[in-house]
Amino acid sequence: MTKDITTADLEKFHQLFEKQPVQQVIARAVQNNGVAAASENIAAKSQLDRVFSIELPIGKVTNQKKSGRCWLFSTLNTMRHQFAQKYHCKDFELSQNYNAFYDRLEKANQFFERVLATADQSLDERQTADLFAAPDSDGGQWANAAALITKYGVVPQAVMPETYNSSKTDEMNEVLQLKLRKDGLELRKAAAAGKNSAELKQLKLNSLAEIYRILVYAFGEPPRQFDFAYRDDDKKYHTVSQLTPQQFLTKYFTWDFNQYVCLTNAPDHELNQVFGLPSQDYIFNGKKNTFVNTTISALKAAAIAQLQAGETVWFGNDVLKDLDRQQGILAPEFFAKSELFGVDLQLTKADRLQSHEAGVSHAMTLVGVDLVDNQPRKWKVENSWGEKIGDQGYFVMSDQWFDDYVYEVIVKKDYLHANEKALLNQPVKNLAPWDSLA
Repeated sequence: MTKDITTADLEKFHQLFEKQPVQQVIARAVQNNGVAAASENIAAKSQLDRVFSIELPIGKVTNQKKSGRCWLFSTLNTMRHQFAQKYHCKDFELSQNYNAFYDRLEKANQFFERVLATADQSLDERQTADLFAAPDSDGGQWANAAALITKYGVVPQAVMPETYNSSKTDEMNEVLQLKLRKDGLELRKAAAAGKNSAELKQLKLNSLAEIYRILVYAFGEPPRQFDFAYRDDDKKYHTVSQLTPQQFLTKYFTWDFNQYVCLTNAPDHELNQVFGLPSQDYIFNGKKNTFVNTTISALKAAAIAQLQAGETVWFGNDVLKDLDRQQGILAPEFFAKSELFGVDLQLTKADRLQSHEAGVSHAMTLVGVDLVDNQPRKWKVENSWGEKIGDQGYFVMSDQWFDDYVYEVIVKKDYLHANEKALLNQPVKNLAPWDSLA
């Protein structure tokens, strides 16, 4: 039997299409308006009003622009909310550029260390090939942000503002990828030539010094000390001189990252298990990536408890799925694509992860929830895409979207149930760099 598509096959496909009801009407709607607009279910919008039974105080949203720093923006957003409430300064913003500078430097250091650790392996082996495929990027995890902030502190946005390159990272990504691959290959050659550990370390430090210079040219040099002044919402003036970034962190924030845990719902992995991702632990003495894999109901319960206590929630998700960006809607029920095409387009959450149809592609912040009979109906989401989309940058997310596309929430251990707390004592199972949670 032939494996080709035959003329007879094409004729059958045509005849089956002709039997579809109102096929030309549907075709015109999709061709003229696109899949998303043609599949919109306006009736579902009535359940997505922007009234929430629990809604935390908010200010202006941030804007990551054309960068992949959502994980850092969302972490700093949760912290700035604490500052806004404590010091009555609702639109205060922390410098994402400051921590992003050290993020790229630390990633370069980890890349070189991994190159040395695998110097005896062929470049064709999966681990080494994966390493050189993506030696550096501006993506990351919550634990990476926690490690960066703990090590380097934070600064106000005005102290190290955004630059062209921090807001639009593709050009810098290309330069850094090239630089790291080149120097990584040189390190492999040096190791193969029998250079000792001290000589290899010096070669690494020489490369890092050059990368530091590149980063300064692109992002600016991080401040060692700075003066901090602000006016609160009552127009009162406050100022403090000669703060280091670490001093600023400890003076203005009561934040202990060790009190938080990442609850994960990844049903393609074993439930009631703690997983690690050492390939992305690029600050060697910093907080490690660990995922407590449990039920979606556990994620919701902990997130609701934290919101009820007055604290926003970082969450990892797959934002481009069932998204209306301009209206700020996240809801699978708003897009009737299976009905539009007359085909079954449904996959389970586990199947989406296993087949790479879905993944943790974005991080945002939960700032509200609407409870009906103590059950969540919809959620209020703070994004980092600026004020020109959604409701001044805020999105409404249906509870079904939470079920389908939310994978991680960062919550205090206080809000875990006993069975989740017990999981924290389990040994960690490490995941490969190419895992669906990576």
